[in-house]
Amino acid sequence: GKNWNEADALARTMVEDAKTDGSGNTVYYVSPYDNPLLWTGHSTAVDEIIDQLSCNGGDDDVRIGAILASVGGGGLLSGILEGLERNYYRGGGGGGGRRSEIIRGTKVMACETEGAASFAASLVANSLDSENNSNDDDDGDGNGNGNANEERSLTMKRLDGITSVATSLGALEVTPAVIHRAHRHQRRGRCDDTSAGGGEDVLSYTCTDAEAVDACVKFALDHRMLVEPACGAALAPIYSERLRGRLLEELSGMRQSSSGDGDRGSSAIVVEVCGGGGGRAGVLVG
Repeated sequence: GKNWNEADALARTMVEDAKTDGSGNTVYYVSPYDNPLLWTGHSTAVDEIIDQLSCNGGDDDVRIGAILASVGGGGLLSGILEGLERNYYRGGGGGGGRRSEIIRGTKVMACETEGAASFAASLVANSLDSENNSNDDDDGDGNGNGNANEERSLTMKRLDGITSVATSLGALEVTPAVIHRAHRHQRRGRCDDTSAGGGEDVLSYTCTDAEAVDACVKFALDHRMLVEPACGAALAPIYSERLRGRLLEELSGMRQSSSGDGDRGSSAIVVEVCGGGGGRAGVLVG
């Protein structure tokens, strides 16, 4: 098909046909991104990051300043936000324990390429400040579910097509769950820290195909690992001078807390490096 959605539609049709072909085979459709079990699996990456930053001999003042991740359908991003929410509420209301402190103020950079930016489109269409999202619920249980009825208030945006070389990001529309989770993360940031740039946030980063490919090449030279342009979208804010300047500027507010209690310590920038199936040399040099 022309994009992932056409392949997905074919897969769903094949499953339905198999259910009625009389063979007796048991078949299931499994979404690659729109499933709570997948989100919870992805969320454990946040647990691992916190564990590493909490290990003996580490900097007691270090926090997660930002997590950068590519977005296709929103499964990975939903999981990252779930992991942050779960660890935020460990210890009670986001106020207790080292784990909660490590992620306090963490910004999540949702990275896409131009021509595949379905998350960016829906995030803009559903601004946290809009009237329709004023009742977006945070139930405080840390499981990432929120209010089961909240999806009714969203206006999801669907792209007409995918025009990027990062075809692995080619979902025309993200899962609504990722927008709600982004809203909850943003709302916690507003409650925790009123200083400029100091609180939790979810920010959309859109790079060009050239920037994504260039990031893949530079990453390969630095780490001898070949990844695909979909992953390059998450690496672009590190390697692209244009995007790196924006990233550092947006993180600068984390150094000072709203209460004026001084330097908040070091901030780690974490990049979720995943996606190598499409990392062919011809894509990067073509």
